[in-house]
Amino acid sequence: MAHCRKAFTLIELLVVIAVIAVLMAIIMPALQKAKESAREVKCRSNLRNVGVGLTMYLQENDFKPFNNDSTNGFYWYTATGDLRPTTDGDAYWGVAYKTYLKDPGVFGCPSFRSVAEGLIYNVSPKLIYNAAYSVSRYFWWDPKTSKVRTTLSTIRHQSEFIVAHDHVEPKLEQGVIDMFHNNGPGTKNLTAYREGGDRAKFYRGIFRHNIRSNAAFETGGRANILWLDAHVAPQAETTGDDIPAWYYTGNRP
Repeated sequence: MAHCRKAFTLIELLVVIAVIAVLMAIIMPALQKAKESAREVKCRSNLRNVGVGLTMYLQENDFKPFNNDSTNGFYWYTATGDLRPTTDGDAYWGVAYKTYLKDPGVFGCPSFRSVAEGLIYNVSPKLIYNAAYSVSRYFWWDPKTSKVRTTLSTIRHQSEFIVAHDHVEPKLEQGVIDMFHNNGPGTKNLTAYREGGDRAKFYRGIFRHNIRSNAAFETGGRANILWLDAHVAPQAETTGDDIPAWYYTGNRP
């Protein structure tokens, strides 16, 4: 005798759909967090490799960093596919170290890709994917003497000297305008990127890891920092009170 299979009632279907919706609401944020954690780890690993390459360069050049004053762009290659010279204003600072870091991909960060889409116009953002880290001009320029550094061996606390970090600019050279330090308690860093600043729309691209808020300027995010001793460490979003200016200048009091 054949048995008829009982069909789901409308109420039962709605219950199943509701359960699936609840499960998705629980699972999706966890998956997104896991994906972002993986991107952050990749970015940190890449920046660490950049540090290794810079160390190799310094060791072979009497610890004198390359003077990157001429480069202030995002691009590695010309339209014909040639590596841009270090005298090219549109060249990315990494071109100076291409011999030591064969793959420009180590200057890339997966979390930077969505940011890159708003930084350039009329060309593919893929052209600047491998320009995710900003270098401090004080890496080669001593603001105390207003001269190009002849050596970095005089920096006594190399684990407290910033070389490069996550940012949306290729080069940091304007103090509190684009660096992480401020002008003292009660003031804020990154003034060009905060509310009212001419680059405010790019703020979320700086502390771009582990973002926990949709707010424009208080995201709860992190940025990766490369220090002169080649170690890389995350920096929680900050207004600058915990980042003294001498982390950049090397002129510790």
